[in-house]
Amino acid sequence: MATKRARGDGGIDQRGPDTFRLRYRVNGKRHSVTFRGTMSDARRELRRLLRSGDTGDHVDPTKITVSQWVDQWIGAGAPGRKKKKVGQRTLERYEELLKVHIKPKLGARPLQKLAANEIDGLYLGLDGRIAPRTAHHVHVVFNSCLSTAERKGLLRANPMRRVEQVPSPGESDHGLALDESELTKLIAGFKASLAMYAPVAIAAATGVRRNELLALRWSDFIIDQKTLKIERALEDTKKFGIRIKPPKTVRGLRTLSLDEKAVAILLREKEQHLRIMAGVANDASIDLSLIRLPPDALIFPASPKRGKDFSFTVPRDPGYFTKAFAIRAKKLGFAGFKFHHLRGTHATLLLDRGIPVHVVADRIGDDPAVLLRNYAKRKRANTADNSVAAALTALAAGFLGS
Repeated sequence: MATKRARGDGGIDQRGPDTFRLRYRVNGKRHSVTFRGTMSDARRELRRLLRSGDTGDHVDPTKITVSQWVDQWIGAGAPGRKKKKVGQRTLERYEELLKVHIKPKLGARPLQKLAANEIDGLYLGLDGRIAPRTAHHVHVVFNSCLSTAERKGLLRANPMRRVEQVPSPGESDHGLALDESELTKLIAGFKASLAMYAPVAIAAATGVRRNELLALRWSDFIIDQKTLKIERALEDTKKFGIRIKPPKTVRGLRTLSLDEKAVAILLREKEQHLRIMAGVANDASIDLSLIRLPPDALIFPASPKRGKDFSFTVPRDPGYFTKAFAIRAKKLGFAGFKFHHLRGTHATLLLDRGIPVHVVADRIGDDPAVLLRNYAKRKRANTADNSVAAALTALAAGFLGS
């Protein structure tokens, strides 16, 4: 079936279920591309191609190079199968991977002539030169890039389907998990640090991600309900610097219940902020209920730089915060224990105590299957093995007798 248009507007020929050939002219030259999608999408793509001829942005589909397509894909926000753009931080990571590992070897190749054996050769060259996980990430990103080109009709078929040297991600670092006594020792060791104790303690008590923790506002702390809302996260980008954004997925939006000690830590922290806002000393008697913080005041804002006033809305540098944690943890005898391991520790302690997987997953904003897989592979104290041994002993006493 062919859809005819006015002379010069091109045409659309249906070649199969959701497969179309788009015919159009740019600067008097005829072009034809294959497009996969709905008829409505095909019409939209044809209009885009015609507009690109008017604006001078058109690239002959038979001549576009891998490098040119990579730039177009990144410029469009690196859309995937669901046609959604990725976050700025992720976009910058994709751009870096393709710039460093794909463009130098394959960038000059015509996109439509790119072959699977060329990609195999590229992957063989990466083997041993970069970490397996990074090589696998290169593959995932490049595959997504080429899949989009195929959907848009710039590729007849994605050569990734015939690639044989797909990099293996290797064994992921599922992190460390402390037992309760070790965690108590670690948190106690941070009490001497006024800037670090409260955020570290709250992270251990809630299992929140670092960038969720540092984006928390006082408006998220519902005192009478003893809850903390997770509604945003920090994003550290090259283009925009450190900024606040929504969580990556709907799963990231959640409300966490707090224990009495966590509530007490937050109340003390808030009192300090109110005193700073009022400009009074810690021992001064004042009715703090009359003081109001800015509506977007952060719970854990950045410390003021020398000569600067305290700001309640400037976030901490996530990278510096992570390094500060690692340095102090090492001094306390926890070398190799990273800040994000607090999240794994929180989940592990809950699971070891018999809290259902889906409940723990909801609390930390993770997929239950991912949580269970990480839990099974996480390096931790032998508390779980001891629990199993105790349970088996009790069970055996019942059906085997004394």
